[in-house]
Amino acid sequence: MGSELYWHNDFDQVNFLSTQQEINHYFEQRRAKTHVIFHVESQRVGIAFNGDIGSQPAATSLVYLGTLPPTYPEWLGDRAFSETHGLRFSYVGGAMARGIASADMVIALGKIGCLGFFGSAGLTLDQVESAVITIKNTLNPMGVSWGVNLIHTSATPELEEALVDLYLKHGVNRVEAAAFMGSSRALARFACQGLYRDKAGIIRRKHYVFPKISRPEVARHYLSPISAEILADLVQNKQITEEEAELAKGIPFAEDITVESDSGGHTDGRPLNALFPVIASLRDELQQQYQFAIPTRLGAAGSLGTPQAVASAYALGAAYVLLGSVHQSCLESGLHPKGRQLLTQVGVDDTAITPSADMFEIGGKVQVVKKGSMMALRGNRLLDIYNQYDSIDSLPVAVTQELEKQIFRSSLQDIWAKTELFFSQIDPKELSRANENPKYKMALIFRWYLGKSSKWALTGDEDRVLDYQIWCGPAMGAFNAWVQGSFLENAESRQVQQVALNLLEGASCITRAQQLRSFGVNVSRFLFNYLPQQLATAE
Repeated sequence: MGSELYWHNDFDQVNFLSTQQEINHYFEQRRAKTHVIFHVESQRVGIAFNGDIGSQPAATSLVYLGTLPPTYPEWLGDRAFSETHGLRFSYVGGAMARGIASADMVIALGKIGCLGFFGSAGLTLDQVESAVITIKNTLNPMGVSWGVNLIHTSATPELEEALVDLYLKHGVNRVEAAAFMGSSRALARFACQGLYRDKAGIIRRKHYVFPKISRPEVARHYLSPISAEILADLVQNKQITEEEAELAKGIPFAEDITVESDSGGHTDGRPLNALFPVIASLRDELQQQYQFAIPTRLGAAGSLGTPQAVASAYALGAAYVLLGSVHQSCLESGLHPKGRQLLTQVGVDDTAITPSADMFEIGGKVQVVKKGSMMALRGNRLLDIYNQYDSIDSLPVAVTQELEKQIFRSSLQDIWAKTELFFSQIDPKELSRANENPKYKMALIFRWYLGKSSKWALTGDEDRVLDYQIWCGPAMGAFNAWVQGSFLENAESRQVQQVALNLLEGASCITRAQQLRSFGVNVSRFLFNYLPQQLATAE
């Protein structure tokens, strides 16, 4: 049976298809091998699906240029990445803090062959352990990969160590490292555990760290071997063996690094198409220097909310894509339904930068939703006051009243009492520091609001809707524009599996359209706009 001629060009042909038919037919045939052919009489390039183009009656007027194999979402990204981690897709769900990237989300992503990281930041050890056990008991029997977040806590490095102890205890093999600005003893201990050589003499890992980076100087730490000082300290404290330390000298700190561009939460706001090539060049430079048997793979994160964006990340050379903001609006998200509903209304310009609770004093910032919330404005006001005054006692009366009435809704004395109670149970050293430094005491009081505002969004506090802190990047607005009018428009229909599969399917179709364009086919602009559809979620 001959192939069906299918032309993108507006000229007379027996099998000519109208524009809408053409588009529908193209998407229906996305799994078919595609012949690129040259029509001699019209001097134009077209395509044909399946079959043998030589069987066409007009075969003498056709010149065969080449055949593209079927396109599958499974083939996007680096096959070594998916094979190393046992995945169907090179697609990762990022670890959004406070359990927003919930156990349910990690499990749902794992069941379709994606890699999910649980958002442990801001949770107690007991809460993290409970989630780890739930995920482990569900996915391990299925042979599915998963991971957990480890966020840098500069003030309490012992918390990082405690989390690593917990992860090793429960057999966690993958950790997403967030907010680290350099080498970390806790991360190094995790990465070195279980290093060995295979039969071919190649150094292999049992534990993988996925650092999120947005600066070349930070990336360098993870693209190079772990420092000799850290390795020696770990050996001395009998936390790794001498053999593991020696093997660690022959591999990069991380086998997979996520290049994070303009994103929700902590962000440097850099565009992906500027940042990724710089980090890739640095990776290649260090690979040339060290000659690792397995070079570090680079993933892409930030501003990924549409199939076009996902396809462009793969085109940049990303081994995998990592999504966060978009997943927050899904049913499996740990965010309260009120917060998820608010996210469906966000546009690409409805986010703002505001101080972060964990790095307030050093000027750390996060990107949050500004539509329907005053949190960003109020957070920046707190930072302005902090920079202008040296203590709570030095605040003018008018400023104190503004804080108590508009932001805290309570007296500053009451807020300090609550802060004292919290740190007396969590980290008494912070109280000693605050009692010695009035400005630091003011910082802890201001951090009360910054910390609470994210919890109010998680619990759906109706009295604090205008203070919701929802970490979010512009990808959310782009996603909302893409799904408008489709089954994914409403919050109650946003299952993370459908979101992931549609983004991947769309990226696959767009990749094929670009391939055809590179062959000289006059590709319709509509082929770059894949629309969401209900996809099978066979697990």
